[in-house]
Amino acid sequence: MTPARQLKRKIASRELTTGMLAIDHVWTDLVEISARAGLDYLIVDMEHGAAGPELVAEVCAAGRRACFPVLVRPRSNDYAALRLAVDLAPCGFLLACVESAADLDVVRDAIWLPPRGRRRPGGMGNRWVPDFGSESWRRDFEDDFIILPQIETRVGMKNVAAIAAHELTTAVAVGPYDLSAELGVCGDMEAPALREALHAIRGAAEAIGKPTWMIGSNAVQLARDGWRFICIGEPSWILMSALKDKLAQARFALG
Repeated sequence: MTPARQLKRKIASRELTTGMLAIDHVWTDLVEISARAGLDYLIVDMEHGAAGPELVAEVCAAGRRACFPVLVRPRSNDYAALRLAVDLAPCGFLLACVESAADLDVVRDAIWLPPRGRRRPGGMGNRWVPDFGSESWRRDFEDDFIILPQIETRVGMKNVAAIAAHELTTAVAVGPYDLSAELGVCGDMEAPALREALHAIRGAAEAIGKPTWMIGSNAVQLARDGWRFICIGEPSWILMSALKDKLAQARFALG
């Protein structure tokens, strides 16, 4: 799975690695647009988004043909939902609200074939391998699959070291909005309680040797704060912000 392998190498190098999280603005050309804009990955959100399995499979296929990493955030982290999501052929998962290493054991069962897991392969995911032997699945799919468990609760924070150390974890992800709500400062990204929590999460992950993923609309500030694996937001919000800037520029030109 070349695009996943390339993305994992870039993440591990601690180079600036950027992408988008598509929630309600999902279409196949978004893959080409993301690549041409210089992004490193795209995540399709099935947890909050309205895109169905057929469209998500098409977006993942566009990524595969373009050798561009497309990940998915599944609707939930239960075995059946994960099985369906992996059959759509993404390069990896962003997993909402992971609270323990045991949660990742369920993920392992859903993405790895026996004897390491319980997965029964099918769907567009079969396109990643040249044959259906166990060695091909492991070499060309399983070992490259990207897993980004999101820390969004106090329980997840308590267990972040174990989550980071899990064999599946590529990088520890943060869900800053949900975490801010959990900490009683909903939506206040500058609240000391949230900033302290983010610092603690990143420190715990780095102590295990794992990078961290962060989402936010201000990419410059994220980079200045030391985040290197970032998501610059949702396409609809990025488009709306760009349109507002264009309108403001036109109105300013008129004095």
